Order: sequence, then C-alpha cells, then structure tokens
Amino acid sequence: MQAWQKGIIVAIEPETNFTKKFFIQIPEVEKFDFTPGQFVTLDLPIHEQKNKRWRSYSIASAPNDTNIIELIIVFLEGGAGTDYLFNEATVGTEFLLRGPLGKFTLPEKIEKDIFLICTGTGIAPFRSMVQYLHQNKLPHQNIHLIFGCRKQTDGLYLNELRKLSKHEPGFHFHACFSREESLKEEGCYTGYVHHVYEQLLAHEKKPAAFYLCGWKNMIDEAKERIIALGYDRKDIHLELYG
Repeated sequence: MQAWQKGIIVAIEPETNFTKKFFIQIPEVEKFDFTPGQFVTLDLPIHEQKNKRWRSYSIASAPNDTNIIELIIVFLEGGAGTDYLFNEATVGTEFLLRGPLGKFTLPEKIEKDIFLICTGTGIAPFRSMVQYLHQNKLPHQNIHLIFGCRKQTDGLYLNELRKLSKHEPGFHFHACFSREESLKEEGCYTGYVHHVYEQLLAHEKKPAAFYLCGWKNMIDEAKERIIALGYDRKDIHLELYG
C-alpha cells in the first residue's frame, strides 16, 4: 500500500460550465513519477469515515519532470467530493493524496492500432497518453481518440487535441456530440462514439486494441459492439467512472 502524501492546489482553471482543471503539487517529491493512464486518490475532508472521503481521478497531464499534476473534474449534483472541490477548495487548499495507481496504460511498444474511446472527463487518461507520446516522439501505429459528450460547449481539450492531430503523424481526434443537430468542424460528429469506430473499421478489420474510459452505459455498449466486430475480449481495456 502506498503512503499518503500532502497535495496542495496551486491553480484552478475553468474548462466548461461544469468542469474545472485542478493543478496539484506534491511538495514531498521533486518529481512525481507516473505512467500515463494512472490515477491518484484524494482524501477530502467530507466525511468521518476514511473510505467515504476518498475520491479517485485520472491524471490528465503527461509526466513532465515536475511535482505538479493536472486533474480535470466535472461537478456532480449532490456529490460530496465535487461539492467540496468546486465550492470550498481554493488555491492553497491542502489534503492527502495517494498514487500513482492503476494499470490502465499503453504497452511499451505500440505495434497495432489503438482506439481510445471516452465520454466526458474519461478523456483525462487519454490526454495524458497522447501528449506523452507526442512530447517524447515515441513511435506508434494509428491512434484514434474518440471523445463523446452532449454539446460542443461541454467539450474538453478540443482545440488542443485538434491541433495535436495536425502535428502528430498517425494521431486522429474525433469529437462526437449527442445533442447537436449539425456540425461544420472537421473531425466532429453528431451522435454517439460507437458510430465512429464502427465506421472506421467497417471496411477493414485491422489488429487493434481498444481502451474505454467513461460511464458504465457507454463502456457496456462499446464492449458488445467491439466484440460484434470480431475482436476478442482481451483486446479491450477499460477504466470505469462513477
């Protein structure tokens, strides 16, 4: 079991009306080492029982040789953790933090196409992964990041990932908006994430690995559809939110 360390909020930035970026410093280390895709657990002052105070969030930033990490968090109505973070926590707020944790990570050698499929703040581990690959010029096959949310105003890291798709060979960003009727931007779709990977794989079933991160309903449906395309369960990796 990893030890708890002190975390300090050093910056808070709004991303959308309902999501914020929290930049957290871990001052006890000079460099916070983690593998893209991992998460941290925060111990927040919201309950007397320890395990009811713990909230886990994927790290949205790539490893950068510093002791500061970025989390992207959505406000949940009635959620004690996000109510505290959004309405009480400020720059300078301290709490205990444990991590990095988790095995939701890419292989060291990416020898087949990768589909990163997510909804909402499930984009966090994938943003960490693709930024790390880009910054370190690591070789890879085609990587399709397929992100879904309701409206364009709910979109997370849209401009950053669109820009990255123009500068990182083999990286493709697809944004899906289920409550939009028409879209003009390149790489944007109306509807749900499932139609995108099904369309991309409709003509040629190439060797691929699928990483799913988001709400249970999306993950359950994606697993069924990916298996129906002829892929094996071992090709599917998942991180469940909520």
